[in-house]
Amino acid sequence: MTDVWALAALWLGLALIATLVSIWFRVATALSEIVVGIIAQLIIGALIGAAALGTDESWIKFLSGTGAIVLTFLAGTELDPVVFRSKWKEANAVGLIGFFAPFLGCAAVAHWVLGWSGPASWLTGVALSTTSVAVVYAVMLEFGLNKTTYGKTVLAACFVNDLGTVLALGFIFSPFTVKTLVFFGVSVVVFSILPWLTPRFFKRYGDRPSELEAKYLLLVLFGMGALATWADSEAVLPAYIFGMVLAGTVGKDHALIRRLRTLTFGMLTPFYFIRAGSYVSVPALAAAPGVFLVLLLAKMATKFVGVYPVTKYYKSPPKEAMYTTLLMSTGLTFGSISALFGLTHGVIDQAQYSMLIVAVIASAVVPTLIANAFYLPRHLLAGPAKPAPTAAALESSEGASS
Repeated sequence: MTDVWALAALWLGLALIATLVSIWFRVATALSEIVVGIIAQLIIGALIGAAALGTDESWIKFLSGTGAIVLTFLAGTELDPVVFRSKWKEANAVGLIGFFAPFLGCAAVAHWVLGWSGPASWLTGVALSTTSVAVVYAVMLEFGLNKTTYGKTVLAACFVNDLGTVLALGFIFSPFTVKTLVFFGVSVVVFSILPWLTPRFFKRYGDRPSELEAKYLLLVLFGMGALATWADSEAVLPAYIFGMVLAGTVGKDHALIRRLRTLTFGMLTPFYFIRAGSYVSVPALAAAPGVFLVLLLAKMATKFVGVYPVTKYYKSPPKEAMYTTLLMSTGLTFGSISALFGLTHGVIDQAQYSMLIVAVIASAVVPTLIANAFYLPRHLLAGPAKPAPTAAALESSEGASS
């Protein structure tokens, strides 16, 4: 057990360093964890050996996978059902075009410009079709836009966008068999019952020091994740839908969500994001730096071509339309999940993964900086504009996920 505790101390030490970096440089903790993972693998691999970081240890894989699942669930719980019902046409239109335009456009660029294989190109389209709910929510929260109809509509569009990403990842890269039908049938039954069962179960047995609520939610997440992987799908698919169907109940329990975030960001997601960063090949990235720039520009261009005209159709002023378009161009959590899925399942190689993950990271930063610097809709702000989102604000909202 000495090796296990030493390795755990190393990983949590890296997580602590990443948190300090996020505070010093005012970036999302997830971003700094990925970067720390890249640097750690580069330094430790050069000094000791590639296996010294232990990224393939079974318990690290488990904690990493759990982090991705719970993070995805938390993202789903952030959906506001009331706003979604009132603005469903606009939210669906922006969200769907925000998914399909980069999904098809980036896949085409990867195949016809970069010369990647068909499966690798489709995986690229999936990874770059995302919108980072974590970044968007943090921006909305920092400026108070989350309380406006505009902000809530943009967040609803983000959920539609990311739901398309999750479904595409599950259905394109999962074989359609009898197991798939069983998984779909069980999911329909479970997700139909849970919105009725969960609040009643919590009301009767919850609010105790034993944290029954967390155990209940983790039971469902692990059970549906096991069924998804048995059907050759991805465990994040039911987790996201599970969060969405409970958004009106569990999502309103702020104390429970805060406790889950503490568990997730304090223990689980560092293993996921550091592990994701450790797979980046710096030599491969240095050998072809133009590739990730092509991918980043492809994502931003296709988002603009798709989202901007739709926002104008719904009569958004030019500044709001551009601001929405740039925020919908961000990506982080689901983009990195998709890229890591492609690497671990042999859809893309390590060099392609390196290009893709760096493009995903850049898409979380570049569009946000441009949006807040030049297109912030100040007329919607309750008071004087606040400074750009801090690391603390981003960290508090990463459970809404990218």
